[in-house]
Amino acid sequence: MSSGGRRFRLAAFTKNRTNPAYIGARLGADRVAARLGSSLTHYVPLVPDDVEEQRALLEAALVSCPDAILLAPTHVTALNDILSRVVAEGIPLVCFIGRPAGIPCTSFVSSDDRALARGIAGYLFDSLDPEGGDVVTIEGHPNAMTTAPRAAGFREAAEARSNIRIAGSRVGDYQRDRGRAAMAELIAAVPRIDGVLAANDFMALGALEAMREAGRRLPIVGINATPEGIAAIKAGELLASSSFDAMKIACLAVEAAVRALRGERVPSEILLPVEVVDRSNCGAWDKPYAERPLPEWEACVPSLPTLVGRGSG
Repeated sequence: MSSGGRRFRLAAFTKNRTNPAYIGARLGADRVAARLGSSLTHYVPLVPDDVEEQRALLEAALVSCPDAILLAPTHVTALNDILSRVVAEGIPLVCFIGRPAGIPCTSFVSSDDRALARGIAGYLFDSLDPEGGDVVTIEGHPNAMTTAPRAAGFREAAEARSNIRIAGSRVGDYQRDRGRAAMAELIAAVPRIDGVLAANDFMALGALEAMREAGRRLPIVGINATPEGIAAIKAGELLASSSFDAMKIACLAVEAAVRALRGERVPSEILLPVEVVDRSNCGAWDKPYAERPLPEWEACVPSLPTLVGRGSG
């Protein structure tokens, strides 16, 4: 698909510069924008997940009048005033990874976080002793919209197993250093730990560092299937990850925005399927983001006449 001769100007907002999933999202978005003949400007807070800094970046971007905005929001409601202005001005708003409450997005692209968490938790539980055991969880940033559903998915998976108990939980803010600190606290506070559920790979990698420092080796799973997470799976350090593919999500968000600007129909919601990635199937994921294949729209998005995009004028 080409942009039909017009070079659209897109503004993309991610939540931090440190999480590998967002690094992948930006790389994928750039590649798809170039393929579609559009320009893409990134706006990223210096302070990870800072709501007010993302608000200021949105204000700055609006001055340049972008054709469309792609947003991974830092909060479910705190940006609604400025996002209402975006919608009122007729600028297509494509949200990805998180969706603000009460704001009509042109399209929303993500995965089912609760299902991802249930799936990876079940994988961990199946790997434990048949008698079950005590597990701990490392959760994401309190403001992140993926945090609550992933925590709920972990709990639901544990509640479905009479032999599994969540014995402790800490917040890791989706950052590696905070994941390391969270795991260190759990090791000190929880007498028995049979497995670890980390809400993303980045925190899982930090937790692995804390385990090494404590002389512990525990089965641990993550979410995101990042290149770093895949390397840890291949090394036998991380048991598995769940396929929250931020790069693919951002790629589809860019294409949804361009299609809407051309006046084409785009789905109001695009949810990617759940897949557990372990040593048996990680080969397909074992590439840096710059070399991972770009998703094809027709293969990922069903023909759903749910919403009509704005004409490009």
